[in-house]
Amino acid sequence: MTFISDTKNADVVLIGGGIMSSTLGVLLKQLEPSWKIALFERLDRPGLESSDPWNNAGTGHSALCELNYTPMAADGSVNPAKAVSINEQFQLSRQFWSHLVTSSMIGSPKKFINSVPHMSFVIGDDHVEFLRRRYAALKPNPLFSSMQYSEDHAEIARWAPLVMKGRPAGQKVAATRAAEGTDVDFGALTRELTGYLDANDVEVNYGMEVTDVHRGKDGRWELALKHASSGEHSTIRAKFVFIGSGGGALHLLQKTGIPQGNGFGGFPVSGQFFRCTDEDLAAQHSAKVYGQASVGAPPMSVPHLDTRYVDGKRSLLFGPYAGFSTKYLKTGSLLDLPLSIRPGNIVPMLAVGKDNLGLVKYLVSEVFKTHGGKVDALREYFPEANGADWELITAGQRVQIIKKDPKKGGILQFGTEVITSSDGSVGALLGASPGASTAVPIMLELLQRCFPRKFKLEWQDSLRAMMPTFGTKLNENPELAEQTMASTAAALQLDSVRA
Repeated sequence: MTFISDTKNADVVLIGGGIMSSTLGVLLKQLEPSWKIALFERLDRPGLESSDPWNNAGTGHSALCELNYTPMAADGSVNPAKAVSINEQFQLSRQFWSHLVTSSMIGSPKKFINSVPHMSFVIGDDHVEFLRRRYAALKPNPLFSSMQYSEDHAEIARWAPLVMKGRPAGQKVAATRAAEGTDVDFGALTRELTGYLDANDVEVNYGMEVTDVHRGKDGRWELALKHASSGEHSTIRAKFVFIGSGGGALHLLQKTGIPQGNGFGGFPVSGQFFRCTDEDLAAQHSAKVYGQASVGAPPMSVPHLDTRYVDGKRSLLFGPYAGFSTKYLKTGSLLDLPLSIRPGNIVPMLAVGKDNLGLVKYLVSEVFKTHGGKVDALREYFPEANGADWELITAGQRVQIIKKDPKKGGILQFGTEVITSSDGSVGALLGASPGASTAVPIMLELLQRCFPRKFKLEWQDSLRAMMPTFGTKLNENPELAEQTMASTAAALQLDSVRA
């Protein structure tokens, strides 16, 4: 680990010390061990922004419980395609982590992943009908074949006692449960990955901010660096640059001047969670219970009551309670949003503002929600919750993508987007959920787009050695799906079994 970069030329520069950059760094170290790689993080340790477990990352998104991945169409049908795709991606991430564990490249998996069943829980006739149809659409798929469904109060109480205790006996409810769900501490995983990089000739720099990225006369990228504590300035040149700095990626993408970045804007959404660290209470709940988003709420604002494992300690988390800040990072500046406005993105941003008045109204109502109102929301999922047991914590910033649209002028996109230059010399990641859980396939997509020849002709065998089913659709191979999930569960020391 260094604090003042003494490298002047690198093959690869990774901007940001979160799960994306660290994942890409480890992949490249396996594929091209001779390449000179340098990583720069503006904070004093890795994984403190979006990858931190208390800053939203942590469900292990695999579409087992997240209802927003399977919306009901106007005709009442539920399309499972997006949920299947996300689950496929998560299985690839699990294979990569398993490879790192079994190869002793990182430490015990118990540091970052634990078995926690995933549940969906809904209230009311209409929502019950939706969940019933969602279950019917997902159950035939091999990746979801273990999913259970119930409308029986007693059975749901066995799955999640706190959710049902004190609930009216006649209330119409339904739930699904997938025993193979997990809880992932992406902050801990990020530190394992950066630790591996630091020990294997990758220059890992903390307290170093990249303030500018521009192309030099010879075609290489020149990055301006600033040391946070000393104010010292330096530079580094690179053949390839990855901008994986979370909410800070948009500004740096704009500085590159690549035409592929034109027209992109960002809409920041902040939030809060209730956290309960009472060990006796946490011991009574072993599930991630996801409900339906409020009308007008963005998809990442779906309420959920989660079992969390952070630093080896079990706790409960409920939220999120959405808010608004013009910052693009939790440790960012209130000027982040206004300074991101450019001639190329002002029309899409104005169009999104006009077309999303419901979202604005929702955010305003959330900002002014009282503590009592927040406790009332918690009691929808935990009827006997005592507000005194829960502390309110501020979550990380999420910057949703705004992009050009030929019909509307601009659209607000929920999810992630990989942006690459035409020559493949620079790549950036914008957006949020499912983000961290699908970091491995997202970085594989980036590698395929930026290094197409190497990806096709040189890296295939190495990738399959790390991820045996790479290039195969598990959902189309039931037996292989079962074998793969069983083998990764064993490697990651997960104690859950598919029902």
